[in-house]
Amino acid sequence: MNVGQHGGRGRSVWWYLTAAAAVVFAVLLGIMIGPAGPPWWRVPLALLDHLPLISIDSGVNEREWSIIWNIRMPRVVLAGLVGAMLSVGGASYQGVFRNPLVDPYLLGAAAGAGLGATLMIAIWGDVGDTWLVDPVPAVAFVFALGAVALTYLVGASFGGLRGTATLVLAGVAMVSLLTAIQTFVLQRNSEVVREVYNWILGRLSTASWTDVRLVLPYVTLSCLVLLFHRRHLDLLRVGDDEAVTLGLPVTRVRLVVVVAATLGTAAVVAVSGLIGFVGLVVPHVVRLLAGASYRRLVPLTIAFGAVFLILADIPGRTLTAPAELPIGVVTAFVGAPFFIVLLRTREVAR
Repeated sequence: MNVGQHGGRGRSVWWYLTAAAAVVFAVLLGIMIGPAGPPWWRVPLALLDHLPLISIDSGVNEREWSIIWNIRMPRVVLAGLVGAMLSVGGASYQGVFRNPLVDPYLLGAAAGAGLGATLMIAIWGDVGDTWLVDPVPAVAFVFALGAVALTYLVGASFGGLRGTATLVLAGVAMVSLLTAIQTFVLQRNSEVVREVYNWILGRLSTASWTDVRLVLPYVTLSCLVLLFHRRHLDLLRVGDDEAVTLGLPVTRVRLVVVVAATLGTAAVVAVSGLIGFVGLVVPHVVRLLAGASYRRLVPLTIAFGAVFLILADIPGRTLTAPAELPIGVVTAFVGAPFFIVLLRTREVAR
């Protein structure tokens, strides 16, 4: 028994070290590659040169350092935060609903954010010169939370809090309704279709330290709550009745996990737009490689989700330079084939 415990702990430590190394590698690679700036091999030297008590000749001038720190770095950090939140949100939703094919947009967060952004863009148009702060992320955030709250109210009115099926159906209905409203608004305001779809397809090109500061508190809080409840997610895997007999307050845990995952998801979606497949692909890959236990799955999805989106953003900003490929398109190129293979694998197994 002790041997097995030590072996499990050793394997976990190995995975955590691997995840940490992968994050460092992805961050460095993301900062080093770009259409402008210093040669890639000078970037690590410049980073070392700006550390306390270290002084080396990196060969990077002030203009090039400004590109590294004010353009590349916030984009990489924001991609990491978005990828981590979408991934752990997807893993948590999959645990709560005991369905490996759900993602963090299941209860309407994406549809609500999309509708909020569409209304803001359609009604006020280009708000960059009339507002001190871009209001589109704020409105998208409020609409995302509102959509999930409505889904929960609808599900609760039909007993959805005692199970998952009714809540999922309520989410499907809410997503359909909000998407229909968004389509109607776009048809009435066809001149903003391009701008809205640029937002919907995901955007990291405008990332700044302001965006990072906006989402960091929400992502940190959500990840901490989900990490604290990862053992509870393991209990939910055996079923509600069995979890209740083990002393788990199923309804409260489900509500807390959904609220935490939704809060973080709404925050990152409001800033980055709708980036699909991250919450589906990363948890499945981690589950296949490191096991299904949420005690290991939750922290690893945070790390590898960040790695996935940082690396996915690199071809988006280099393949069509000086133009950029929306990050949502890149993740769809990876995620859609994976989803098809996953469905095929499940069917064969069945």
